[in-house]
Amino acid sequence: MRLALTRDISPALARCELTHLEREPIDLEIARRQHDAYEHQLTIAGCSVVRLAAEDEMPDSVFIEDTAVVFDEVAVITRPGAGSRRGETAAVAAAMAAYRPVVHIEAPATIDGGDVLTVGRRVFVGESTRTNAAAISQLVRHLAPSGYTVHIVSVRGCLHLKSAVTAVSDDTLLINPEWVEVERFLPLTVIEVHPAEPYGANAVRVGAALIYPTAFPRTCARLEGRGFSVAQVDVTEIAKAEGAVTCCSLIFCASAP
Repeated sequence: MRLALTRDISPALARCELTHLEREPIDLEIARRQHDAYEHQLTIAGCSVVRLAAEDEMPDSVFIEDTAVVFDEVAVITRPGAGSRRGETAAVAAAMAAYRPVVHIEAPATIDGGDVLTVGRRVFVGESTRTNAAAISQLVRHLAPSGYTVHIVSVRGCLHLKSAVTAVSDDTLLINPEWVEVERFLPLTVIEVHPAEPYGANAVRVGAALIYPTAFPRTCARLEGRGFSVAQVDVTEIAKAEGAVTCCSLIFCASAP
């Protein structure tokens, strides 16, 4: 069974952390409807959705991806780069313990799950304002016994690695070449975002299906032109909080193979 762990939208979403975007008013009710529709698409794609509660003092907690990185063998609980977000991890660790052995990134290291992209046994980690070298070293230690290789990628102009690149199949990436070096990912196949849609490199893959924002129609056309099945969701209010579709779930098999 494939699970999608999500988290409700906090009433304090408007106080979210922002790094690259100007603060705009966020309509909380619209954001919640968009999140419900996103979860519905996860269900259609074959996930059983498990939603954790949100709390007033955790404005960014809907972006659950940043709190853990889930592998077949282990769940790595992160230590988020923004201090305001470190209280989010306890509930996620407790939930993940039902499905995986759990290990933790320890201080002073910091890492956000949005900076970690797994493609087969290759793990790409973005060195960003939220993820530092100490955390990458700890991640290497946690993953080495399971045969993963970790590759460091420099990130520029965006918050996380997955703002710039995500996997849309076992061997194909959706990428913004302005924010990461394409060469770091070769020999994988790449599909570049439309130049007018720099934020369009973030897609959720569930099996053969993709969940993708309505905000990037020209990049969506490129995906469909390459034969991908794309379900579009409106996440415009969530995007005002510097979030994207991968940010809002942790997707994994309930029983690791």
